[in-house]
Amino acid sequence: MKDLTIYILSDSIGETAEQIVRASIAQFDGLDYDLKKFSHIRSVTMLNNIMEEIGSGENNILVYSLVDDVLLNNIKKFCDIHNIVSIDVLTPTIIAIERVTNQMPSTKPGALRKLDEDYFKRVEAIEFAVRYDDGKDPRGLLICDLAIIGISRTSKTPLSMYLANKNYRVANIPLVPETPAPEELFQIPARKVIGLTNSPENLNKIRKERLKSLGLPMGSSYSDLQRILEEIEYAHDIMKRVGCPIIDVSNRAIEETADIIMSYLKKANNTII
Repeated sequence: MKDLTIYILSDSIGETAEQIVRASIAQFDGLDYDLKKFSHIRSVTMLNNIMEEIGSGENNILVYSLVDDVLLNNIKKFCDIHNIVSIDVLTPTIIAIERVTNQMPSTKPGALRKLDEDYFKRVEAIEFAVRYDDGKDPRGLLICDLAIIGISRTSKTPLSMYLANKNYRVANIPLVPETPAPEELFQIPARKVIGLTNSPENLNKIRKERLKSLGLPMGSSYSDLQRILEEIEYAHDIMKRVGCPIIDVSNRAIEETADIIMSYLKKANNTII
C-alpha cells in the first residue's frame, strides 16, 4: 500500500500545483506515493466524476487550483464529508492581492496558463543557450532565434544567458583564426546574427586577469596584444562576410548590450515581409 496518494485538480493544465507538490515531496526521502492529475476541469459534472474516482481514504491529499466558486464549493464539501486533507493553492494569494489592490480578480479558468507558458519558454531558452554555448554544436545555429559571434572575452556567454532569460534561444560561436567558422553560420539570415567586438586594450587587460585567475603564465599568446589584433581582424572579416551588425562591448554592461540587441531584433523582425 502506498504511503500517500496526492490528487491534483486544475481548471488548466495543473503545472503550477504539480510543481508545488513535487517540490514538497522532495523533502521526504523514500516516500512511497502516487500522483494523479486531472486537468481542464470546467464543469460540476466533470468534477463529480473525478471525486467519485477519488472516493475517500486516510492517505489521500487533494491539491487544487481552481477559480470557479461553484467548483470550489463542491470540492470543499467533498473533502469535509470524506475527511480528506486538501490544499487550495490559488485562493489565499488571490484574496491577498485583492485586499491590497482593491481590484477584483477576473476568475478566468486557466488564467495562470500564460504564466506557465512564459516560464517553460524561458527554461527552454536557458537550456538551449547551455546546449549551444561556445560552439559546442554548430547545428544550433539553424534553429536559434539569435547567433552571437565574437572572439574570446567579448561576453558571448553572459549575453546568451541574459537573453535566454528574456526568452531568446541563443547560440554563440567563438571566432578563432585557426578554426574555420562553421558553415551553418553562412546558411542563416544575417538579421539573426550579432557580432561582438572589444577594444584591444580592454581585451589585453581582461585576458591577463583571466590568465592570472587560472594560474597560467602571463606571457601566453592569449593575452599578447599582437595576437589580439590578429583575432579582431579575423573576426571582423567573418562578420563582414556574414553581413551582420557589430557591437563594441567596450565599457558596456551586459544589460546595455542586451538592450541594443533586443531593439535590433525587434526592428529586424518587424521589417520582414
